[in-house]
Order: sequence, then C-alpha cells, then structure tokens
Amino acid sequence: MSSVVVNTTDVDRLAEFWGQLLGVDIDHRSGEWFIWLKPQPDLGVSLAFQKVSEPTPGPRRLHVDLGVDNLDEAEQQALSLGASRVAERSVGDFTWRVMADPDGNEFCMSMH
Repeated sequence: MSSVVVNTTDVDRLAEFWGQLLGVDIDHRSGEWFIWLKPQPDLGVSLAFQKVSEPTPGPRRLHVDLGVDNLDEAEQQALSLGASRVAERSVGDFTWRVMADPDGNEFCMSMH
C-alpha cells in the first residue's frame, strides 16, 4: 500500500492540518483535485486528499491511528490545529482518544 486517500471538499485545508499534525510536507499535487503528503520518516505510507463535490454521507468506514509519545501533548497539538475531541476510550490499561479533523474525519491517538 502506498497511500491512504481521504475524500474532502477542501484538499488544501486537510493537507495543511494533517501535514502539521504528522510533521510532513506536501510531496506533490495535481491541480486542485489531489494532494499527496510525504510519508513520515521510516514509514512507507503517505496520506493523500482527493477533492469531491460534497462530503461523503454515512458512517466513517476508515480512520487513521496515530501512535504518539505523549497523549496529552498530541491532543493539544491536534486541537490547536483545528481538531475536536470526540471521546476517550480504554480497554484494560490501553487508552486512546478519538479525535476529528476539520472535516469531521475521525482518527485515534494512543501511546506507542
């Protein structure tokens, strides 16, 4: 797998959000329709954004999981970039936070 593609009505906004959150730059773009981010160091999968005319309806069928060093700091960074917190969940001693990007796409953050 080379990339995970997120449909959005605003490719620039989500590329900026995710690029800052992941600490990566734009790799390349195709007009106003597609933007690919560079993969994180030592990882081969990149995140890409595809412009659609309307948001995808219905429940989310895919989400991104982020492994972080400090959950509270990572959440604060995401919030400062425009994310919102959806929930905090735990199973045993494993805790993760469900967040949403500016388009409402959910992603999870947990300690790695």
